[in-house]
Amino acid sequence: MNRRLPLVVLTSAALVLTACSSGESATPAATSTADNADKTVTLWLAGGDTPDELRTYLTDTFKANTGATLKIEEQSWGDLVTKLTTALPDAANTPDVVELGNTQSPTFTNVGAFLDISDQYDALGGDKLLQSFVDAGSVDGKKYALPYYFGSRYMFMRKDVWKEAGVAQPTTLDEFNAAVTKIAQDNPRDIKDFSGFFIGGQDWRNGISWIFANGGDLAKKENGEWVSTLSDPNSLKGLAQLQQIQKTASNAPADAKDQSPWLYINDTDTITDDTGAAAGSTSLAAATIMAPGWAHWSIGDLVKKDGKDVREWNPEKFGTFVLPGTDGQPAPVFAGGSNIAISAKSQNPELSKELLKIIFSADYQNKLGGAGLGPANSDYVSSLGDDEFAKALIASASNSKLTPAAPGWAAVEASMVLEEFFGKIEGASDLAALATEYDAKITPMLNGK
Repeated sequence: MNRRLPLVVLTSAALVLTACSSGESATPAATSTADNADKTVTLWLAGGDTPDELRTYLTDTFKANTGATLKIEEQSWGDLVTKLTTALPDAANTPDVVELGNTQSPTFTNVGAFLDISDQYDALGGDKLLQSFVDAGSVDGKKYALPYYFGSRYMFMRKDVWKEAGVAQPTTLDEFNAAVTKIAQDNPRDIKDFSGFFIGGQDWRNGISWIFANGGDLAKKENGEWVSTLSDPNSLKGLAQLQQIQKTASNAPADAKDQSPWLYINDTDTITDDTGAAAGSTSLAAATIMAPGWAHWSIGDLVKKDGKDVREWNPEKFGTFVLPGTDGQPAPVFAGGSNIAISAKSQNPELSKELLKIIFSADYQNKLGGAGLGPANSDYVSSLGDDEFAKALIASASNSKLTPAAPGWAAVEASMVLEEFFGKIEGASDLAALATEYDAKITPMLNGK
């Protein structure tokens, strides 16, 4: 899942990337570390989720193992797809190895942008790897992009506010819907525009959980073509529940997306800069939010440490739970995280494969877990720890889902058509008609048309 939506429209990605080969390079494998002393492999990491400690480990270990230099370049999520579309077909400028959102993988794998690494699959983890991510990076049974890390979504609650409202932690989806509605209506602290559950009108990444939980989906493949299924009866059932929540439990703006919902669950605080001057504020506005697991670092009481404002988790005030499904088991929420792949135009394919060996090694997988990022290999999930965040992350991921592995899915995201659709749900008098209208818009895009 790409956690942050690209802000560009992929009007030419497929045309440009068809110039990529399916994965052969004439560069032979080097035979010793001395042979590699003048070689550099470039790794693009998306955003800042990979901590500096892990980046240093990769560069040092790669140097020790191969003799070559690893150059890590961070790319912003906002323009990653545009940069990949331009760079991957260009052998002179392509990065060797790239991290990209799991929902972006199908677009690039389907046009031959990545090296076929099927021969490495078993050695890198095989069936122990997160299979929904593997599927997103596969075409016709061949493996092109493998999971880098996962970060599923779960609920963060104000335990004190829930208690004041006299509401117990829900065990089914219906109970959740009723609980957050009651909290919003009771508004125990008499806060203006208070939400029992803050979910932005355009927040489709969290909103699709209601579609999934009711047996619906965003799209399906029929007769070799992808078809948008927002108007499917099961999808509509979930959308109707979401509409009711938007009307009765959430006061989030209609144009709000999924960025920084933790701002609304923290108490009223004044944020200061390094000089002590006021630099912003937060204000309690919601009893519950839904966010990826790493959000917990931004939730808590505001305290000063080494002269800086930091959030400190207060277990008396804050808590977590997994969104329950209709049957009481974890709801199938949208799985967050990234995939990683080797460019088909890489001039260093063998060295790039050596980098993948390091990334999928026990040492690095455990380091990912230690940093709060779900390891790609299930053998190492214990590295996440056993605190409430780790337990919620693992439980929510157990039934998580990805967006459709359609060739044009990245274009669907980039067009922001889903933001547009979800932003109209609350005010829709005929949900079925609205869903049918947007199915007609999305279906051609799914197929690259």
